[in-house]
Amino acid sequence: MDHLPRRLALIATAMILTLAGGTLGFVLIEHYSVFDAFYMTLTSVTTVGGGEIRKLSFAGRVFNSFLLLFGVIVIFLAIGAMTQTVIELELNQFFGKRRIKNMIDKLEGHVILCGYGRVGRGAAEELIHAGAKFVVVDRDDERVERAMKAGFLAVLADASSDDTLRDVGIARASGLIATLSSDADNLFLILSAKSLNPKLFLSARVAEEASAEKLRRAGADFVFAPYNSTGHRMAQALLKPHVHQFLDFTTQNVGLDAGIEQVRVSDGCAFVNQSLAEMHVRRELGVIVLAIRKADGEMQFNPPAEAKIAGGDHLIVMGRPDGLRKLEHLLTGAPA
Repeated sequence: MDHLPRRLALIATAMILTLAGGTLGFVLIEHYSVFDAFYMTLTSVTTVGGGEIRKLSFAGRVFNSFLLLFGVIVIFLAIGAMTQTVIELELNQFFGKRRIKNMIDKLEGHVILCGYGRVGRGAAEELIHAGAKFVVVDRDDERVERAMKAGFLAVLADASSDDTLRDVGIARASGLIATLSSDADNLFLILSAKSLNPKLFLSARVAEEASAEKLRRAGADFVFAPYNSTGHRMAQALLKPHVHQFLDFTTQNVGLDAGIEQVRVSDGCAFVNQSLAEMHVRRELGVIVLAIRKADGEMQFNPPAEAKIAGGDHLIVMGRPDGLRKLEHLLTGAPA
């Protein structure tokens, strides 16, 4: 709909030129005052009548005849253009919503991002960087429009409504991120989401530290307090600048082509029951295994070379993107 501003500008320009031309004509031909000339032009163009302020000369009547004809044409064109604009907006909105719904219906294993404020926008950037499928839900017009301009699937709705969550495919989703404006809204959202899909991974933000435990009890798998986290990071930046820089390198890809990923070991993987030394991931792929999260939940930090992996384990690894993709292909059978 990029042509709409241009269309409205043309309509406004035509109306202004008509009124200005009529006013100038009556001033020059009939020697009306500027206000009287404008009033005469306005009543003529809008065809509301009102009579002549004083009797027009022959030249004035000729001018007024052409003004009436031109003015009526401009008015009708303006009404037609405005009607067309309204119809186009309604149709675009209808078909736009239908297209978005069809795209959402095709999603599976996606993430539902509830809230597109400052925290939500940061989450969206990370999801895009990871290549994850997601849909944004917010009840603020400007935020939804901003998300759509960024190229994201976005829905204008109340994220805490069960109907909304069903519409965005919560039954097929793999995770939900709750970044609504208040802790109470996020708590209610977590309760609703967990009841609709008990297997869903839930991540929520809190403004007050006291609300964190309530969200965990409600079913949130991960709870974040952005303000506390920011304070800790700011202190660490001063006290341990090199550690802070390294964390930025690995989590935000600032100045270093490397990242940290988790890779699940499939049951049918050829490396099941092999040790890290036998896998040669560091030598052949340039990937460092930082930790192993066993299937039973045990976390082995800095595992020794003789540590063996099993189906269902997750390797926490660090390396360059190409090496990480190759390792994922070897351990899961996913395309490299």
